[in-house]
Amino acid sequence: MNIPSTVQSALALSRSALSNLSDTPNLDGQLLLGQVLGRPRSWLLAHPENVLEERYGFQFLGMLDRCLHGEALPHVLGWWEFYGRRFHINASVLIPRPETEHMVDAALEYLKRQSRPQSVVDVGTGSGCVAITLAREIPGLRVLATDLSLEALRIARTNVFTHAADRAVHLVCTDLVSSILPPHGFDLVCANLPYIPEEEMDKLRVSKCEPRVALAGGKDGLQVVRRLLQSLSKKLSKNGRAILEIGSGQADSVLQDIGELLPRHRADVRLDYAGHPRLVVVDR
Repeated sequence: MNIPSTVQSALALSRSALSNLSDTPNLDGQLLLGQVLGRPRSWLLAHPENVLEERYGFQFLGMLDRCLHGEALPHVLGWWEFYGRRFHINASVLIPRPETEHMVDAALEYLKRQSRPQSVVDVGTGSGCVAITLAREIPGLRVLATDLSLEALRIARTNVFTHAADRAVHLVCTDLVSSILPPHGFDLVCANLPYIPEEEMDKLRVSKCEPRVALAGGKDGLQVVRRLLQSLSKKLSKNGRAILEIGSGQADSVLQDIGELLPRHRADVRLDYAGHPRLVVVDR
């Protein structure tokens, strides 16, 4: 590919190159070029004839080539937006997704109704986007964020300091919440755990560019979720709540597991913005 000489030619090149790989080739190209130039998308659209220095055109081609060879756009950028904030990411953590913002909404709705400080844990925090968002949205909130991956926690630590949440978010390397129990239990447990069935993993593009350990949930996809459910009777405080993100078609199975493992708890399913069952809310 020839090095583009203007903003317009760079965006035209990326649009054509990405049209068969992405549902949003225009947006992707704008994000790539904006990253190179340090400019917002609005500036790019307002200055199509702006001449690109050769070094910027060359850098843009390099990033575009990474996308064309299968690397996820957020990994090429090194960041992705979640709940209006940019979070540093790499291949060791899941890319933050709009579906998970629904879990944050549900958590904030619950937390804002409480009259006393709450004990909150984000299980499998990854980039830390959920824990940090909760802490930034509710001043004074303290959130424990756990993950089994040290590499993920390093990214989360970067995001904690980037968003000035180092006094509010405490990172712990542990399997789920197995080694942690506050005196009176957690008032709120948030968890976006692996939930993709093993047999589906190799069919999904996501498995080729994001950490398998954060995606694969065992034979039926619910192996890790089920382990967390087994511990909730001892981890939730009186009147505590757990909010779990689940995959499409898993709601009935999760509700059945809750009925067997947590007979004294109440559970309901909430839909995401597309109308799909996405969250299971468990109340003690």
